[in-house]
Amino acid sequence: MTFWLDIAAFALKALLIVAAFGAVVGLVASLKRRDSARDCEIEVRSLNARYDRMRDDLDEEILDKKERKALAKARKREANARKRAASGAENADKRRIFVLAFKGDPMATSVERLSQEIDAVLTVARPETDEVVLRLNSPGGTVTGYGLAAAEIGRFRARKIKVTVCVDQVAASGGYMMACAGDRIVAAPFALVGSIGVVAQTPNLHRFLKKNDIDYEELTAGEFKRSISVFGEITPAGREHAIGKIDDIHAAFKAFVASRRPGVDLAKVANGDVWLGGEAVGLGLVDALATGDEWLFGLKDEARLFEVTIAARKTLLQQALGRLGFDEASALAPQGAAIAGALARAFGAARRG
Repeated sequence: MTFWLDIAAFALKALLIVAAFGAVVGLVASLKRRDSARDCEIEVRSLNARYDRMRDDLDEEILDKKERKALAKARKREANARKRAASGAENADKRRIFVLAFKGDPMATSVERLSQEIDAVLTVARPETDEVVLRLNSPGGTVTGYGLAAAEIGRFRARKIKVTVCVDQVAASGGYMMACAGDRIVAAPFALVGSIGVVAQTPNLHRFLKKNDIDYEELTAGEFKRSISVFGEITPAGREHAIGKIDDIHAAFKAFVASRRPGVDLAKVANGDVWLGGEAVGLGLVDALATGDEWLFGLKDEARLFEVTIAARKTLLQQALGRLGFDEASALAPQGAAIAGALARAFGAARRG
């Protein structure tokens, strides 16, 4: 009789554990549903405050006790002055510069995040007063992705908000198209810019298939539905049509550059080549030489600088698991191990009884 009571106790414990696990799974699903509509959050950081903290930290280390005491009094007066200015018209009218960043890849996958950051800035930016600095690093990629990115930057121009594009390493091809969407381009001396050209490439396995007696059929409606194919034969007419499309895209690229930078000699630069920043200034591709950090540092005394980023919002589940030392991907593994351990211990106790 005792044996069956132990079995019943074990079954009850197991049922309670399974029920608890089911409740956890349900809670996970509920939290995911609640957070699905709020998948990102805006982060704003004052670069002026960052520069001030750096200065203060250095002062604390290099000054002696007497100098630090005098500095503390000076900082207190400065803080009070800033507080008074914050409520006055002088600070309200001070130029604000919003700093965005774009790191490109072949598919321009960051364009969605850039679009959200532009949305955020446009909700508060004052036309003809505030400005934007875009820190751009991209070797280019798809026509559609970078064409969209350039169009997104053009939204600032439509609202009369000046954009300065800072290039520290590379703005080539679609990356340079994005840069041209700004009002001014600033590049580091050894940054690579240009590559005003278009490339399309694909392998063709038709002869390999034919050599190995492998048939391949590609059914299309429309003469040029598939002018270039991976497996089918590329005909002279198909190749000519594809080259024509590439030329059309190149012409549109050159027209865009000409509209944004009318002083550029396209006959000289629209050949797909790239230049260092120092060379690019002479060609009119770039307006000034400076690193992005150097450019922003030079603006800190005349404007309020705000770095704006959109980050993936942590779900309530991620926040809770983070406090427990887990991440969402690995959380269920230790939970499963704990449940298995509890079941094993309960079963062992039942057998010993």
